[in-house]
Amino acid sequence: MSKKKALGRGLSALLSDNEADEKLEVDIPVAIQGVPPKPAGGIAEIPVAQIETNPFQPRTHFDEDALLELAESIRVHGIIQPITVRRLSQNQYQLISGERRFQASKLAGLEMIPAYIRSADDQQMLEMALIENIQRENLNAIEIALSYQRLISECHLKQEELGERVGKNRATVTNYLRLLKLPPDIQIAVRDNKLSMGHARAIINVENPEQQLYIFKKTLNEELSVRKVEELVRELSGKKNEPAQTSSATASSPASKEITQLQASLSSHFGTRVVVKSDGKRGEIKIPFLSVEDLNRILDILKM
Repeated sequence: MSKKKALGRGLSALLSDNEADEKLEVDIPVAIQGVPPKPAGGIAEIPVAQIETNPFQPRTHFDEDALLELAESIRVHGIIQPITVRRLSQNQYQLISGERRFQASKLAGLEMIPAYIRSADDQQMLEMALIENIQRENLNAIEIALSYQRLISECHLKQEELGERVGKNRATVTNYLRLLKLPPDIQIAVRDNKLSMGHARAIINVENPEQQLYIFKKTLNEELSVRKVEELVRELSGKKNEPAQTSSATASSPASKEITQLQASLSSHFGTRVVVKSDGKRGEIKIPFLSVEDLNRILDILKM
């Protein structure tokens, strides 16, 4: 329930019809072919020809068959959920959200379309488009990660603010962002649904890009499950640690299966490569961080 509330708060700052809208809306009369003007915030019938697409739309590819199906549904039932636009001039509007509905309406031959009118600057436009995009159920993990990254870099949101906007905790946001560090071939496979996010999250625990690609190709060729990939990652991690462990007179013995499993589990949990060392009696756990913000993220996970 808490996540749904967080998501609602994020969107209410941008798209809802409650108190937040009072700050965003401007009472601009809309005169359409003799119809009495309607104030912003209500639903107005706007000519499709007067609406331009959103230049900040994060999604550039739409499934053609799904778009045709939606167009046929619109022909039969009409638009159930209005699109959202901002007004540029007397007879010109720009789409904020509802790109698929807008494109399908044009395919269906509609001349008028119901729309909410909002007031928004370019940054708000980008944020609205990105958040609506993230809400889509059929987004792949890379599309979500790229949207998260754009919200951070272009809308100047911190990870905790981003989490509040999209109703996710910081660990989840971080796990998505880490996918963007994978080699392009692996990212493309995730984008094209040839590799699941579970597989990708396991692979990213290996630091060496060449080893990542080796595991990736082996996963596709042998159709490995996520568990098998995790086991392969643990094996490679164990082999990598072994020379360092035997090179020193005081070094601990090679990590046991339990230790490597613990190391992989902690790495996944904290969103960074955790190192666990033990001589059977005592040892240490190292959780590296890259910045003060990254340290705060880890502390949040530890609830400190």
